[in-house]
Amino acid sequence: MLKIAMLSTGEEVLHGEIVDSNAAWLSRRFFENGYSLTKRSTVGDEMSALVEELMMLSFNSDIVIVNGGLGPTSDDLSAQAAAEAAETELVLYPEWLEKLERFFADRGVTMPESNRKQAMLPKDSVLLDNPIGTACGFKVTFNNCDFYFTPGVPSEFKLMVDQQILPDMKQVHPDIAGLECSKLYTFGTSESALSDKLDKVQLPQGYTLGYRSYLPYIEVKLFGPKNDLDNRVKLLQIIFNLIESNVVSVDESMPEHLAFLIQEKQYSISTAEQSTFGALSQCLQSDSQAAQYCGHGWVLGERVAVGDANDDPLAAAFALAGATKDKCATDLAIVTGKVSDKTFSVAIAAPEGEWGQTLTLNRNYSRDEQVLVITTVAADMLRRYLSAKPMFVSYSSLTREKEMFVPRSVLKA
Repeated sequence: MLKIAMLSTGEEVLHGEIVDSNAAWLSRRFFENGYSLTKRSTVGDEMSALVEELMMLSFNSDIVIVNGGLGPTSDDLSAQAAAEAAETELVLYPEWLEKLERFFADRGVTMPESNRKQAMLPKDSVLLDNPIGTACGFKVTFNNCDFYFTPGVPSEFKLMVDQQILPDMKQVHPDIAGLECSKLYTFGTSESALSDKLDKVQLPQGYTLGYRSYLPYIEVKLFGPKNDLDNRVKLLQIIFNLIESNVVSVDESMPEHLAFLIQEKQYSISTAEQSTFGALSQCLQSDSQAAQYCGHGWVLGERVAVGDANDDPLAAAFALAGATKDKCATDLAIVTGKVSDKTFSVAIAAPEGEWGQTLTLNRNYSRDEQVLVITTVAADMLRRYLSAKPMFVSYSSLTREKEMFVPRSVLKA
């Protein structure tokens, strides 16, 4: 297995002044092409620290992508650090100097002397072109490790990776098969509960399971070799069957899957929100095609009283769902009732009748987190209806206080 590392440079990255989006992008892009990063590190603009990290990486990696530090200013040290780590010298690359002079001449200005530094690269480096900037990249090898030095500007970095670095890696390492990752998105469960169910699965050699937890989902990730579709599908089916009650989508986000279902069923949908403040409508209309069926929505203040004279939040949600469906003349209406002492109700009105449930949050959430959880409950309820799944399921982070289905025949009586 190739050991591939990424080194990000710069005080602004090290101290969190900017988010290292290049590192996240590279991890994804490499994985898509069969190359998995084994390490990521960050060093500031300090020569000894840079040289030390380059030396360490050279002894422990096969490939290292170095990002940043190729500009014309005094704190851009990557080329000099590379020369010191490789025990060589910086030499002028006249072809890049000529391009730099042309770059400035085309803009009607004289090239600043400081930019000459960008044409000084470690001896025996292979130049990597930068068609949209002044910082060329370069490849240099020492201690049997290939280093690719890249500019920090995201557009320049991504272009260099796609057009030059990945093709070069594939030429040098043509036999790397790489891994693929399939994802099952779950909602309303916990990592430990998922692990208890899935630890019993006997995975064939080369396959592993991983988990990623973030509100409101937990991703179950199946890693396995590329071009092994039959085994992958069989394993996914086994895993899905064990945790089906909490799986909201597979290999696509829940909003993406919900958008597909909305387009497939072509039901018109209206919304009324007292606890999600427009987040539910935004979720349903995040896809432009699905949005064609979601043209009506109300956002009501929490103080608005809707059919709750008897202080029954589920009855209020049912009343709001029915009224929304009738007033908007849609096939479906889904509503989120107001929150009281961490308790809320969600209801959906459909041609067959109305489903509703009252739930209590089992932990304290910030306002934004609370909105996200309630939105996901409502979206999951709609997903279940459109998929002809059971409408009510247990959520570990929520306690169901009440659930009810009212048939259309009763509503008309």
